[in-house]
Amino acid sequence: MKLKTALLGAIALGAFAPTAFAERASDGIVKVLYSQAVSTLNPYLSSGTKDIEVSSLIIEPLAGFDSEGNLMPRLVTDIPTVENGGVAADFTSITWKIKPGMVWSDGTAVTADDAVFTAAYCMSPEGGCAQAAKYEGVKSVEALDTQTVKITFDAPKPNPYTALVGATAPLLQKAQFANCMGAAASACTEQNFGPIGTGPFRVTNFITNDVVEMEANPNYRDPAKPAFANLMVKGGGDAAAAARAVMETGEFDYAWNTQIAPEVQMQMEKGGKGQFVSAFGTLVERLEMNMTDPSADLPEGMRSTAKHPHPILSDIRVREALSKAIDRGLLVEVGYGNAGRPTCNLVPAPAIFASDNTGCIPQDMDGAKALLTDAGWADSDGDGILDKDGNKFSILYQTSVNPVRQDFQALIKGWWNELGVEVELKAIDGGVYFGGDANSPDTFQKFYADVEMYANNFDGTDPESYLAAYTCDKAPRPETQWQGENINRFCDPNYDAMVAELTQARDIKDRGTLARKMNNMLTKDSFTIVPLVDRGRLSAHSNKLGGVALNVWDTELWNAQDWYRLK
Repeated sequence: MKLKTALLGAIALGAFAPTAFAERASDGIVKVLYSQAVSTLNPYLSSGTKDIEVSSLIIEPLAGFDSEGNLMPRLVTDIPTVENGGVAADFTSITWKIKPGMVWSDGTAVTADDAVFTAAYCMSPEGGCAQAAKYEGVKSVEALDTQTVKITFDAPKPNPYTALVGATAPLLQKAQFANCMGAAASACTEQNFGPIGTGPFRVTNFITNDVVEMEANPNYRDPAKPAFANLMVKGGGDAAAAARAVMETGEFDYAWNTQIAPEVQMQMEKGGKGQFVSAFGTLVERLEMNMTDPSADLPEGMRSTAKHPHPILSDIRVREALSKAIDRGLLVEVGYGNAGRPTCNLVPAPAIFASDNTGCIPQDMDGAKALLTDAGWADSDGDGILDKDGNKFSILYQTSVNPVRQDFQALIKGWWNELGVEVELKAIDGGVYFGGDANSPDTFQKFYADVEMYANNFDGTDPESYLAAYTCDKAPRPETQWQGENINRFCDPNYDAMVAELTQARDIKDRGTLARKMNNMLTKDSFTIVPLVDRGRLSAHSNKLGGVALNVWDTELWNAQDWYRLK
């Protein structure tokens, strides 16, 4: 069967569009502001979007996605397909050809051995790879010659564009990371903070949770790019301050994820120094319900692990009640305006993968209260807080520091209080919350809370790897250095079986059907994930920064090599 082009969209084989500059490093410095500070430049050790995005300036995958969601070559000659012989007719393998003359920023050659090493690095069971879902179903990765990489799968894989594709699965230099395999991965500070890459920039200075300073990569494959001699990423603060630094003061050229209220956006636009850019993709603000017990009374290493189910949230009636109490329409109105849409789906797009699931949108307080009553919760002592078997219904609800998220916390706490639930709120600095520090109690992976809120999305237009993240084996735990994409510790053998089925489904309609079923298993059938808002990406850039093209299918910095200073 021929590869369905509808699977991932039309394939882009051409180079980037010409830019308005002709000389590398001729435009000085470009300043980028991330309200969530970068904690590592190795995306295999972090699920934080800010770490993945900024590291993409330095280390790259074999192929990425353009602003339309089409596959595009980065380090390879073209995109393998069945038609050109790069993908086996039975979909059991894919073969990539690295472009001749490709070199790392240190001047050494990029080879197929680097790809083989990278796959082994992430697939090592002791390493706790944060992007293990990208390598789901990979049987072997081998170097056929210095420029040819063959990936063989356990079974036919109609979407073979996962391993070493997209910003979450970049190539690592074998020579640099050779001693960082397995349990040693997180201890390789020098490598993780200063990876040698093939991207348009290379690291000159990195202060974790603060600033990343870079210079133009002198060995970048296009001799005319990048236009900027230096790039600085400053982290910290909040979304409103980040937007203001571009839109009002002009101190920065680009601000990522300017998640601020609509009326504040309108006021800032009057400054005339910059503009907001937005587009809808697959970014969903959601609540994750902890299926395990995060109690500090448990020994370290036992908290938030499958050995101890959550004493309250393990009951689906409780999770559904908490979902029913939420007015998603009001959340959108308060936090996003036209840049948000209420949603009940983890996968909101593309349309073929989006479930017809709208039942959660109307708020239903009476239904929520009835579910809790049915579950045995009642206010037996009249203090306004539900109790059961002598235990109070009390939960800790955490998220990152962000004005919109704190507004959401306040509203949701109010609705849950109305149910009789005691709610403690916690806001954590985004650089820490979305960081990968195994020693920190405050990362969203460790999940030392009952409920947590964040937004996430997937690269490209096919959600296979995204949905594969929720298999039982991908729950963060001490044995994986607290890395893993299955944040809420959901575990259902039936779901795992559907992941295996999705990886082998060839027809795009069948893939859509499976993805929708899996979406529903995580959301309306179990309420382990409670989607809130289908968020449009919203960032800001200076009116003097040219070449910016917002990309919701890859990283926002996907074409930083094409940025230039408008004179």
